[in-house]
Amino acid sequence: MQTAKQLSVSLVNKPGRLAAMLTALSKEKVNFRALSVMDSGERGTVRFVPDNFAAATKVLEQMNVRFDPSDVLLVEVPSQTGAFRKICERLAAEHLNIDYAYCSFNSAGPSHGSKGGVLAVVKVNDLAKAQRVLAESSTMASRAGQRKPAVRRPAMSR
Repeated sequence: MQTAKQLSVSLVNKPGRLAAMLTALSKEKVNFRALSVMDSGERGTVRFVPDNFAAATKVLEQMNVRFDPSDVLLVEVPSQTGAFRKICERLAAEHLNIDYAYCSFNSAGPSHGSKGGVLAVVKVNDLAKAQRVLAESSTMASRAGQRKPAVRRPAMSR
């Protein structure tokens, strides 16, 4: 689990606006670790985690596109039924609110310390506390999976 900078952009909901922004980012070799596009009437909200935050913000500024940066958690979600639910439950148990979340295939691979799979982008009300909670539960889960070595006890003799 790690933190990352996310950019939120509001675009007029017309054909070609999203494509123009993505083309400009592509020309500067900005890749996405995660991307979400949501319709909200006349405007659409694009949220994305770029692999190069500085280059992405420079492109958006040159396009005169307003953006809102925020810190988010990137959490690898195991390929198991209920895995994301468990993450949500851990956060809820500690009174942490999830403002929003979206997932991405984690194609970044080993270069970002990942084995691939699903990457959840989670915006929470207290980033530092959420990191602690998820790190602690991850540590406990890995300990639970480890077997204690068998202890041989001497046989009692009479």
